[in-house]
Amino acid sequence: MSQPTKMLFLLSIAALFSMSIWFSASAVGPALEIEWGLTSGQLGTLVLAVQFGFVVGTLFIAFTNLADILNTRRLFSFSAVLAATINAGFAWFSFDWTLAIVLRFLAGFFLAGVYPPAMKIIAGWFKIRRGLAIGTLVGALAIGSALPHWVGSLAREQWQLTIYISSGLSLLAALIVLFFVKDGPYDLSAQKVNLKYVFKILKDQPTRLAYFGYFGHMWELYAMWTWIPVFLVNAQADSSSQPYSPGLGAFLVIASGAVGSVFYGFLGDKIGRSRSTILAMLISGLCCLVVGFLQHINPNWLLFICMIWGVTVVADSAQFSAAASELCEPQYIGTVLTLQTSIGFLITMVSIRLIPFLQTIGGWELAFSVLGIGPLLGIIAMRGLFKLPQATKMANGNR
Repeated sequence: MSQPTKMLFLLSIAALFSMSIWFSASAVGPALEIEWGLTSGQLGTLVLAVQFGFVVGTLFIAFTNLADILNTRRLFSFSAVLAATINAGFAWFSFDWTLAIVLRFLAGFFLAGVYPPAMKIIAGWFKIRRGLAIGTLVGALAIGSALPHWVGSLAREQWQLTIYISSGLSLLAALIVLFFVKDGPYDLSAQKVNLKYVFKILKDQPTRLAYFGYFGHMWELYAMWTWIPVFLVNAQADSSSQPYSPGLGAFLVIASGAVGSVFYGFLGDKIGRSRSTILAMLISGLCCLVVGFLQHINPNWLLFICMIWGVTVVADSAQFSAAASELCEPQYIGTVLTLQTSIGFLITMVSIRLIPFLQTIGGWELAFSVLGIGPLLGIIAMRGLFKLPQATKMANGNR
């Protein structure tokens, strides 16, 4: 195994383990509904608290250039340890709702030091196959995000066990990155704080279009990941057969994104970032329009179609990150990726909150269809990027 491949494998495992914290609380939602008497709106608030914490954390890192000033591996490890500690505190101090929200916010804040830095570490090891490398990393993130749903379906009422397992995995991730992952040959030395570069990023048209494509993708992604478990619960409640638990179904749908991330990582390096992201958003956008109308079909067929959505909804994520890293100045890759994810996750807070409101007034048909706005706008942005001469900087000239 070559050194870059070994680093990719280790970092992907670490990302999988650490990002299991993200949906650890929402995955045990049914148990919390019973024990705490929570509504679906309050469960959504738990997810939004993580999203908001992540946004604040990434903005802090972006405006201080922290991901380019500090050693990225140490930033990852330190953040993973703090996220694990805060996450465990959610189970330990589970008697207070306000404290629970604060703890979920802090978990998201420290996860900001895990995901974007992980992409920067990988970018330091890969230049030619960067799309596939980051795609593999995002695939691990998808499995990590799905994992609590599976564990939660097994643990059932013992919901604290799901939380503690995800915290333990995050601690293990910190050890892996700190002691076994090394800095790559394309990783540049630490930079000084440069607040002006944040605004320079937003003025650069190619990078801005790559950002806009990513923003459209994010409008859809986390709202789908957050509410697909609830959708599957409702669908099975109306069905005469229940061939799988909703928790297992949610795990399969979200984890299937790993297949799409790796495949589109390979495809993006071959045919270009613009073409591959447009194809993924076209398929996932169509799924937005049809899945809500299929809730009464056979549960197995519904799961299959939702898994197609799961494959494509995250497949393009890594390609947007790879595109941004290729279009920017190399010494500020960490800042560029962090700012991109920060604004993207800020957008997810709107779509996540919007879904239950739309579902109430128009059912899942309306709620999921509105998510299709994101892929549509993303396609427009990436078509614009494809036409620019600077697009040849991406994917070794493949636009």
